[in-house]
Amino acid sequence: MRIGAHVDPAEPLAEAAARGADLVQFFLTDPQGWADPKDRPDAEALIASDVDVYIHAPYRINVASSNNRIRIPSRKLLFRHASGAAKVGAKGLIVHGGHVESADGLEAGFDNWRKTFKFAADEGGFATPVLIENTAGGDNACARRFDALARLWDAVGEYEVGFCLDTCHAHAGGEDLLDIVERVKAITGRIDLIHANNSRDGFDSGRDRHDNLTAGEIDPELIVAVIRAAGAPALVETPGGADGQTADITYLRERLA
Repeated sequence: MRIGAHVDPAEPLAEAAARGADLVQFFLTDPQGWADPKDRPDAEALIASDVDVYIHAPYRINVASSNNRIRIPSRKLLFRHASGAAKVGAKGLIVHGGHVESADGLEAGFDNWRKTFKFAADEGGFATPVLIENTAGGDNACARRFDALARLWDAVGEYEVGFCLDTCHAHAGGEDLLDIVERVKAITGRIDLIHANNSRDGFDSGRDRHDNLTAGEIDPELIVAVIRAAGAPALVETPGGADGQTADITYLRERLA
């Protein structure tokens, strides 16, 4: 079972070594911006390393939106980050499921996701596998509640789409972790990556605030059980820098051994 962490992008391999991580996730650009990724001087080292690399797309990407000034730049940025992720040998590009402006726009939002993957397929596919991540908040989110997630997968499931399960997002989004792997796989057929995070807030709070594994509102053994059942690589996006994340990685390794 490969376990790792989300790290600062400046020196991800050094950050991985500091945590004893098997894999790292990082941003290629400011996560709150619209910038295209630039070539990294450590690209060859990342590709040659035994550390698996995942890239998280900017938070601003929302290809579901009905607003052309958001949706069109989002689609372009997703393609560019997939290309940037390929240049560092990433195994996946994680992107949030997005949201629409009103509940009656959800069908159009799902169809906008479909159009994104259809366009990619017509152009030869994304340069890096895209993993859609479940989200914590928003009444009009495409991937918070699993009834919406099922409708999203009805739209995109014919394409090669991956899934990233975030345990904090599920808990805060109102989805019980107890049988979550079975329910997700019944919808998507797969779980490619786990974001193993505890939550500072209660069940169905809609708040996306991560906590260290033994410090939050979720029973940490439930998070361990999710990883074990999914059989997927996992990474922590938890606070405390190298010390806090090393403790979380050690906790997972000891219980998954």
